Amino acid sequence: MSRAIVVGAGIGGLAAAVGLRRMGWDVTVYEQASSAEPVGAGISLWSNALRALEWLGVGETIRSRGAVRLGGGVRTPSGRWLSRSLADAVLSDEDVTMVMVHRADLHEALLAALPPEAVRFGHRLERVDEGLDAVTVHLATSAGQVTDRADLLVAADGIRSVVRAQLWPVQFAPRYSGVTAWRGVTDQPFPLAEQSQTFGPATEVGVIQLQDGRVYWYATGDDAEGTTAPDERAEVLRRIGGWHAPIRQVVEATSPERVLRHDLYRLPRPYPSFVRDRIALLGDAAHAMLPTLGQGGCLALEDAVVLAAVLSLTGDEPGGVDLNAALLAYDQARRPRDQRLAAASDQIAKITQVRHPVALFLRDLMVRLTPPRIAARSVARATDWHPPR
Repeated sequence: MSRAIVVGAGIGGLAAAVGLRRMGWDVTVYEQASSAEPVGAGISLWSNALRALEWLGVGETIRSRGAVRLGGGVRTPSGRWLSRSLADAVLSDEDVTMVMVHRADLHEALLAALPPEAVRFGHRLERVDEGLDAVTVHLATSAGQVTDRADLLVAADGIRSVVRAQLWPVQFAPRYSGVTAWRGVTDQPFPLAEQSQTFGPATEVGVIQLQDGRVYWYATGDDAEGTTAPDERAEVLRRIGGWHAPIRQVVEATSPERVLRHDLYRLPRPYPSFVRDRIALLGDAAHAMLPTLGQGGCLALEDAVVLAAVLSLTGDEPGGVDLNAALLAYDQARRPRDQRLAAASDQIAKITQVRHPVALFLRDLMVRLTPPRIAARSVARATDWHPPR
């Protein structure tokens, strides 16, 4: 039986482990966090992600925990609607939908699809050694150093990937986008009439209801890299000022300690390859992107499914896989799509972060005049992906 090591127990890493095990691989996941504590806020899972989860065998679980959310539209800070008919246009295409779940629920479902011994927490990757017949990882734990070997290494260790930094030490380091983001979930169910995105000067706020009635919200704004506030909830409230209801009320319904803030980074230029020898990059380690399309996690799930599929299809049995051919097929299948959507996310971010009054007027005019069918087709193109047969 062929053996794989996955570094990183986030969405992409766990999905890759689930997929590879389905294909007959022996898989061990190493994660630097000490335990599987619930993290994050909401995550939008579009049709492409839902298809990937079905392939992995956890689609039904996720659908049962999520809520289909495509209503609402785009508003100005005063509450005026710029566009509110996109949902109807998208819903007319039965192949396009979106389920909103708490990130912790998705993480829990993927973790439950693996045997407990397959995921080892408290293991921090220090370096990788590549050999002709195996790849070796060196990890640090509270008990000392650990070394492990495998036929394949899947680097799913995020935007600060240790593996990627070792393969390409300088030219592909992540760069700050100039945008910082806050996220939160209300402590209790909140009576949200409609979900919406609101565009203001260099600021965007979104509110979306989860299945249990609580509301997931996010806000973005420009700021210097590394800036923090003593009370991040108060900082969000300061920035949104007198914006329309229920934005302030939703933020106020979230405990200050549960408001998350993260600077948003991107990879400055496309990688020439997602693979090298016995190593495959996956998810944010390969194509970290801004969240403007809501596709970062979705693409990580796609990556995981394609990687698992090619590692089965290129040989009669896992032990007979042509690893070089499989990883080349993975790279050719994933890199163009991932990099295209990352570039599209950058372009949308430029539109949402404008501040000059003339630019604001033109942006709002563009949103208001764009026919719903055009916007719906853009969504359909981004989500038009199906697992390999």
